[in-house]
Amino acid sequence: MALATFLKINPADSVVVCLQPKKKGDIIEIDGKQIVVNQDTPAGHKVLIKDAKEGEDIIKYGYPIGHARQNLKAGDWVNENNLKTNLSGTLEYTYRPVNERLNIKNENRTFKGYVRKNGDVGVRNEIWIVPTVGCVNGIAERLVNQLKKETQEEGIDAIWSWHHNFGCSQLSGDHENTRKILRDICLHPNAGGVLVLSLGCENNQPDEFMKMLGDYDKDRIRLLVTQKVEGDEVEAGMEILRELYAIAKNDKREEVPVSKLRVGLKCGGSDGFSGITANPLVGEFSDWLVAQGGTSILTEVPEMFGAETILMNRCETTELFDQTVSMINNFKEYFLSHGEPVGENPSPGNKAGGISTLEDKALGCTQKCGKAPVSGVMEYGDRLQHTGLNLLSAPGNDLVAATALASAGCHIVLFTTGRGTPFGTFVPTMKIATNPTLAKNKPHWIDFSAGQLIEGRTMQELVPEFIDMVLDVASGKHAHNEANGYREISIFKNGVTL
Repeated sequence: MALATFLKINPADSVVVCLQPKKKGDIIEIDGKQIVVNQDTPAGHKVLIKDAKEGEDIIKYGYPIGHARQNLKAGDWVNENNLKTNLSGTLEYTYRPVNERLNIKNENRTFKGYVRKNGDVGVRNEIWIVPTVGCVNGIAERLVNQLKKETQEEGIDAIWSWHHNFGCSQLSGDHENTRKILRDICLHPNAGGVLVLSLGCENNQPDEFMKMLGDYDKDRIRLLVTQKVEGDEVEAGMEILRELYAIAKNDKREEVPVSKLRVGLKCGGSDGFSGITANPLVGEFSDWLVAQGGTSILTEVPEMFGAETILMNRCETTELFDQTVSMINNFKEYFLSHGEPVGENPSPGNKAGGISTLEDKALGCTQKCGKAPVSGVMEYGDRLQHTGLNLLSAPGNDLVAATALASAGCHIVLFTTGRGTPFGTFVPTMKIATNPTLAKNKPHWIDFSAGQLIEGRTMQELVPEFIDMVLDVASGKHAHNEANGYREISIFKNGVTL
């Protein structure tokens, strides 16, 4: 059977997406009509299937993705040059709840994780050094290298320090954001032992920071203030690390229910296939996980603009709806307060891949969270409180958003991409390719190819395979970012640096 060369996503759409490049003069047969393609159109891009007047909405996914900048003819290539966003400022919203049940059975699946003293479960057992301030990044790196040399990482999964440039010379919100993210990292169950490494004179005062950790496991989380060490702070740090290592290396994986699993949902370097392959696949997984009693988190608030009402109406309560409205409008105010329009988000790579407006991106982006009801809304730096699907306030930037997801408590980040990226945050960061070309060209970056969906495979075939792969990674299989050693953190910054 010949493979389809284009796709009409929703019956109401006024465009089709090219699954293969189209040449000028090619014929698209759709809805009983023959449409002549007017320009060479790359794969992943849109072709108009009915005339549109200047100012008329263009429909994709069943929703407007912007309006025509000028009169357009059926067969025209629709892109950022002839399509303009409808987005502007903040809006008032009305709650119209949609209660869609997930018809997915509980399979009672398990994965092999590390059960912590407080009942949390980790999917890795690593030794981490968490600097309270960027001034001690160099010391942290020396400590990591020495511990690796002494131990060869035998009995644990990895040894890392999480470098950042903050912890001092920050004001109000930025200072608190830094403290919250570092707190969240220290408490993350993927760490079997944590050395909190301080200078001593920083704004992020070590004793006050440790109070933020609450009732933490003092055998597993230790503090070293380097300015208080008489003599060699590296040797003082090594003494603590050896003790942490001796404890963590005895931890063993055990079978735990998949309801304990928490995943973050992220996309980056998107293309025109993101909303029809990788994001829907991840959405199917998210729904499956929620149906098993597990947890997923969607973030990238600016990439919800244009699709936000879909999420708002899936909120389980009026209170959650109000929190989502505040999250959306607060982020719009953040843009506007800096003199930036709320709709100018798609990157050059997004546009080259077939995404023309922020609505186009958002309606594809939100496919990652499936159809589950929204059970929690979180501020930046918050830690998870609710199972099910949660929304998290964070920007679209790949490094910042992925760090925020992991800091909220996600064990793994599922990262869909059409352009490709090697990046990983401080938890396994699985890359899901939207198209087969990327998967073929970057097999050392890509963990799973959702591009198989445009090569003849079905969603019903791929979902079980994808579930198995995620559970394999949860049970210890390295994601490619881990195998490559590509791991880092990035903390959101808004204000003044002193």
